[in-house]
Amino acid sequence: MNWKKIIAIVAALALLGAFVFKLKTNKEKTVEKVYNYDKEQAINVQTQSIKLEEISENIPYTGTFEANKETKLSAETQGKINFISVDAGDFVQKGQSLIQLDNSLLKLQLQTVDVQIEGLEADLKRYTILTQSDAIQGVQLEKTALGLKTAKIQKATLQEQINKTNIKAPFSGFVTMKFTEIGGFAAPGMPLLQITELDVLKFTINISENDLKQFVLGKTYLVTADIYADEKLEAKATMIGSKANMGGSFPIQFTVKNTKDAKIKAGMFGAVSIKNEGAKKGILIPSSAIIGSADQAQVYVIKNGKATLISVKIAQKILNKSVVSNGLNEGDIIVVNGLINLFDGANVTIN
Repeated sequence: MNWKKIIAIVAALALLGAFVFKLKTNKEKTVEKVYNYDKEQAINVQTQSIKLEEISENIPYTGTFEANKETKLSAETQGKINFISVDAGDFVQKGQSLIQLDNSLLKLQLQTVDVQIEGLEADLKRYTILTQSDAIQGVQLEKTALGLKTAKIQKATLQEQINKTNIKAPFSGFVTMKFTEIGGFAAPGMPLLQITELDVLKFTINISENDLKQFVLGKTYLVTADIYADEKLEAKATMIGSKANMGGSFPIQFTVKNTKDAKIKAGMFGAVSIKNEGAKKGILIPSSAIIGSADQAQVYVIKNGKATLISVKIAQKILNKSVVSNGLNEGDIIVVNGLINLFDGANVTIN
């Protein structure tokens, strides 16, 4: 046999063995660095003790909040914008001055008319005395009186034009849009600011014809915004649609008084609930405590310091809570927070 081939084969095998050994060593080091979760370590959770609560089967109808009043302000006369006293997000009072247009030319014209009026009033006094003494004809006095009336009308017109250069808030509300800046040009029909009233809101839902009987014009209902589900607002039904829309549903509109800090905004979603008078007692749990879908719902129950995963049956959902019809009993303790690392049989500590 060729000794050179034998040496080459032995060298190759040695290199292969060294490579395998290196891989094994690297794997062992990597495994050592990997964090191994201690399943015996207690997991910190928050719990809730199950008790029977009165369940009023509320039927929610979802809808959208809208501004009761909203307008885009524009100037009634054209001119350069000299001053803007507000910015987007500011609250303004009714009658507050918001934008001042350049009116220097109009004021000069007003001064000219004032001079004319002053001269005509002096002429009128003089011509009155001369007419009474038959020194001049009465027609000259009449022309002067007519000229004075014309000048006063011209003055009133200029004053009105000057007043229109000061753009004021038509009602109290928030500046929700700003379309121009100082130095810009204003003209009739060109939007400058958008004012939105939020003290009072409109809330609109669309319902089927079968649900129309649930609502009475002028009656007061309770409305909640999705983002503030615990804050209930009184809503008065102000419009019940007389004609179905393209989808076959009927609009119902309510008038809602906003919170003191006006935290309900136009465009937010909410719901009006119709209460079923036949209230009953049952088990209510936070929907956030449920694992899985509504059809295959599970919750963790604390037993002897361990978390036990059990199946439950959800009868219905009421806002952010769920009604459990089977699987839980009064006095059971369930986990409501700290579910991320939790597993069936885990040791737990309760906050």
